[in-house]
Formats: sequence, structure tokens, C-alpha cells
Amino acid sequence: MRKLLFQSLFRQPLTEQAPRPDDAALAELAAMVGDSARRRLGRSLSIREVDAGSCNGCELEIHALNNAYYDVERFGIRFVASPRHADVLLVTGPVTHNMREALERTYHATPDPKWVVAAGDCARDGGCFAGSYAVVGGVSAVVPVDLHIPGCPPPPMTILRGLLALLEQVDTAIAAR
Repeated sequence: MRKLLFQSLFRQPLTEQAPRPDDAALAELAAMVGDSARRRLGRSLSIREVDAGSCNGCELEIHALNNAYYDVERFGIRFVASPRHADVLLVTGPVTHNMREALERTYHATPDPKWVVAAGDCARDGGCFAGSYAVVGGVSAVVPVDLHIPGCPPPPMTILRGLLALLEQVDTAIAAR
């Protein structure tokens, strides 16, 4: 025990460097998402994040979108506390039996038009939790999903790209009508 204590005092921590995304690319991508939201919706994009039973890896990346580095609110993307104020449900994790009804209620409480985004590999098909007695499956087993964002967990830039792809998909559907 004493040996481990002394080693930990002199050894450098085993952490990895954070990725260094290009500031200009981040600003451009976030501005494109904000402009697309204003053009398609006439206002900011409102997102309600729902954790359906995840390990919280995806939530950490989603919360990073609100930190001082990404600060997506300056581009017109905001996270809301109520599904009644949301345009997008951003769902993470496999849907557990305990969260199934809560996710369905949240989906029905969100006004139309609404879009569901499944963020992360677990939200797509259950991920490493698939087949567990406690898991219903991916988000699409409970509510219809409009977009899947891959990754375990998906980094903030990938989440922004996914939101931009969703808005472009919506624009294409509106133009087709």
C-alpha cells in the first residue's frame, strides 16, 4: 500500500489530451445549424434531452455543448426543461423498461412538428446493453426516430453535424410537399 502511495505521488496522471477542434470550424458549423433552424422554424431550435437509461457518456458530450468552449446557445440552439417547449427530443441510451412509459409520455407531450434524434450507439440498437432483461431496446422500439447520431459517445461536433443533417432533412421533406 505504501509503495502504491509513493508511486502515485511521483507519477504523472494518466489522462489524455482533449481534442483540439478548429475554432473557426466550430463557429461555422454552429452558425449553420442556427441559421438553418431560424430559416426552417423561424426561431431558435429547442431541444429536450432525455436519458432513457444510458451510462451518461453521451450526456457528458451533450452537456459539453453548453460549456464555455462550444456555447451553442449563442447560435440559437437551446436546451429546454419541458417537452412542451421542444422541437427535438434528443434521446440517449437504450430504453429501459422503467423509462419506456416516461419516453412515450415525453414524446406525446412534445408539440408537432417534432423530431426524435437517437444519440449514441446504445440509443440506436441497445448497444452493449442489448438483450439485457432490463432493456426494451433502442429508441426506435418505443418512438419513431428521425435521425441516429453514431458514436460511443458521439463528440459534440458530431452532435452538431447531426442536428444540421436533421434540419436539412426537414427542409428536403418540406420542399417535397
